[in-house]
Amino acid sequence: MLAPLLFVWPISIAFTHYFANSVASFPYDQSLREHVAAISRQVSFVDGHPQLALPNLAQIFLRSDEIDNVYFHMLDPDGQLIVGDPELPVPKRLDTLLVNEHSEVLFRDDEYRGQSLRVAYLYLLEAGAPPERGVLIEVGETTEKRSQLANKIIASVILPQFVIIPLAVVLVWFGLSQGLRPLTRLRDRIEARREADLSPIALRRVPEELRPLTEAFNSMLARMQQNVTAQRRFIADAAHQMRTPLTGLKTQAQLAMRETDPAELRHALRQILNGADRASHLVDQLLALARAEASEHSQQTLVVLDLNHLLREVVETWVVQALEKRIDLGYEPAGSVLILGNAFLLREMINNLLDNALRYTPPGGRVTARVVGQGDFALLEIEDSGPGISDAESQKVFDRFYRVDGTDGEGSGLGLAIVREIAEVHQAAASLRPINRDMEADEPAGCVARIVFPVYRATSQGLIQEPVQTGFA
Repeated sequence: MLAPLLFVWPISIAFTHYFANSVASFPYDQSLREHVAAISRQVSFVDGHPQLALPNLAQIFLRSDEIDNVYFHMLDPDGQLIVGDPELPVPKRLDTLLVNEHSEVLFRDDEYRGQSLRVAYLYLLEAGAPPERGVLIEVGETTEKRSQLANKIIASVILPQFVIIPLAVVLVWFGLSQGLRPLTRLRDRIEARREADLSPIALRRVPEELRPLTEAFNSMLARMQQNVTAQRRFIADAAHQMRTPLTGLKTQAQLAMRETDPAELRHALRQILNGADRASHLVDQLLALARAEASEHSQQTLVVLDLNHLLREVVETWVVQALEKRIDLGYEPAGSVLILGNAFLLREMINNLLDNALRYTPPGGRVTARVVGQGDFALLEIEDSGPGISDAESQKVFDRFYRVDGTDGEGSGLGLAIVREIAEVHQAAASLRPINRDMEADEPAGCVARIVFPVYRATSQGLIQEPVQTGFA
């Protein structure tokens, strides 16, 4: 606040000086006007010739000033002196003045012998005479009294400011210090926190003006806490899950180093290769889970895409692997189904669903992928003829590292957890349900994984910007 104040103060002094000079000039201008009017009343015209009947006593009274010098004279239209002081300057535009300016006392500023003059003048005409027959009456006065009065006015205005402005600065400083003290306390509370403390700031002692800022800061702390928790959980899960395959790889390598039989050595190397594949798959799953969690807590870019077309592209990449396992992998074509989604994450989700279905479907089984549109919702279904699942375990399988007891398939227990995380990013609902078939049939019961997406509809104004919220699983 001091910088604008120091800038405005000189401007205030300049304005004060201007108005003080105007105020100081007014009464002295009035005095000069009266002098000119008094002299004009003493002018008479005899046969067209002007005469001034001004007694010496009147002239002495006119010049009686203890501070300033007063001059007067009367000129004819040619600028020749008729009576008065010859040292008083003559107007520079006398011809124009004589024609246009008469019957009214006017003022001008001039200079004589280095002194400033204030001159009052009147062009006086005889009644009925042409403009060229008049006389110019001028009374000039130096400006010392005006300057003294202006300085007194300026001093009376400026001097109190030297007291008032510093006092105002002190009061403003005190007021701002008191007003900002709650903000200072809040800053100190934040600075005193430990680096790992992400708990919300208590609002009981926060001023009303700072509550919105504090609440927004607490909301940011909560998001940071979620990210930190997700990172810690991921690190803990990764450390726990990677320990087992790495230990197995180390054990198999130690056994292979002691083997001398080529057949047993090849068997050990095959086990090492299988362990490396499992570890590689686990790392891929952990990274996919980390990406899904990061997408859930960030502003992920979602675009309009055809879910049915995307499903067909992913299914085609699994055909060879399904043939190697002698599994009938099918895709049921349907019309275009638009959703708002991230293609990379959706491919990851479908890959995990198909991988899970192919792992637990025995040779000779069947896996079918489809997209079904139902009003405001789009259903992505992966159906298999595997061993099925009970209703009690249908929700537990979405937990991390959970595997159904008695299953023979190899997996990390992360596939469906990744599916759930990606579904939440897309405001979708994921479920795994057993298929109710005729138990007398030879076909295994199997199960169906279903993801329910909100449909991205088109209107006459264009595409709807907000997806429909889904509520059923």
